[in-house]
Amino acid sequence: MMDLSGKHILLGLTGGIACYKSAELCRLLIGAGATVQVVMTEAAAQFITPVTMQALSGRPVADSQWEAGSVGRTPDGMPHIHLGREADAIVLAPCSADFIARLAQGRTDELLSLLCLARPAERVPLLLAPAMNREMWVHPATRRNLAQVQADGAVSLGVGNGMQACGETGDGRMLEPADILAEVISFFQPKPLAGQHVLITAGPTFEAIDPVRGVTNHSSGKMGFAVARAAAEAGAEVTLVAGPVAQATPRGVCRIDVQSAQQMLAATLQASERATVFIAAAAVADWRPAEFHDHKIKKAVDGQPPTLQFVENPDILATVAQGERARSGQLYCVGFAAESHDLLAHATAKRQRKGIPLLVANIGPTAFGRDDNELLLVDAHGFQALERAPKLVLARKLVAEIARRLKTKE
Repeated sequence: MMDLSGKHILLGLTGGIACYKSAELCRLLIGAGATVQVVMTEAAAQFITPVTMQALSGRPVADSQWEAGSVGRTPDGMPHIHLGREADAIVLAPCSADFIARLAQGRTDELLSLLCLARPAERVPLLLAPAMNREMWVHPATRRNLAQVQADGAVSLGVGNGMQACGETGDGRMLEPADILAEVISFFQPKPLAGQHVLITAGPTFEAIDPVRGVTNHSSGKMGFAVARAAAEAGAEVTLVAGPVAQATPRGVCRIDVQSAQQMLAATLQASERATVFIAAAAVADWRPAEFHDHKIKKAVDGQPPTLQFVENPDILATVAQGERARSGQLYCVGFAAESHDLLAHATAKRQRKGIPLLVANIGPTAFGRDDNELLLVDAHGFQALERAPKLVLARKLVAEIARRLKTKE
């Protein structure tokens, strides 16, 4: 996916061991369709060479306010003016404690801080990926400087937690390149769900038979996680209630892990008290074993399989949709249906049965585990088909459609 197609990113590197991650970040930005101009401080060049970043970006690295020819585009000797104006965004990764202090104080004694100050702030955002020792990160001076930089309009992407180069463990690591890429992509996405709290269920449920076995399905959770990411990109506060899946939590999403349908119902009901939109994308098991066996059921001597009794699981979508907040219009409910045949007929009947304004249907066997999908949006007026595409593309279209309906009160 070329989410940054047509975007020109100025990637600024300041002094820190995390510069090694900037090489991968440069590759990811270009892979997402962006062009990248690297600007390095003198300190950054102690950790990674300009030659490396030039090879990865395909452009000469700018590293001095006095060497206009080094970037080949500033014949008037003003790289600090032109570089910032040509960018769609300036991303500082890593951004050291010293450089945050420079930004807070408006110091401009080298090229990178110069162009940050000279950029037209109303159209060229400044995104910071801080990187420093854990004690430096929590020091009052750093907190004060970062607060001032944010008050001046910059956006801090936050830090990671883990082992640091000094051998200590804690907050202060630069975010991983993939996380920074996700933040940059999200920054450029429209924000039609700003102010909304979206609650999403995703993945399968696992209904235990004994400590070893259980009843589940083929859902990977990819579609629901894509919807969660798209909703967060659209500016919403997002809570994701996830069954047992191996998906990474999207940036900015609050995740609650559950196993069974009953656990998912409890978590969903609690979270729905604050939500304004509920999207039931999980593939919830319709039945669960009537009895849980404390020990693994062993094979019988006569070879006969055990007889299992099942009871129906609670209907999470119907329960929420019939609640007071949904009936009063405070909670907009969207359901998902995974069918094997007669998609439109089954989806239409399910939407009416659940009593919800919008139902999203797909053919389960052609969607489970895949990175792409095709959807059918069904409401009281008919249906709309979304052709096969990557799940994130479809999720963004769905989120835009939900935002439109919220705005028009459909």
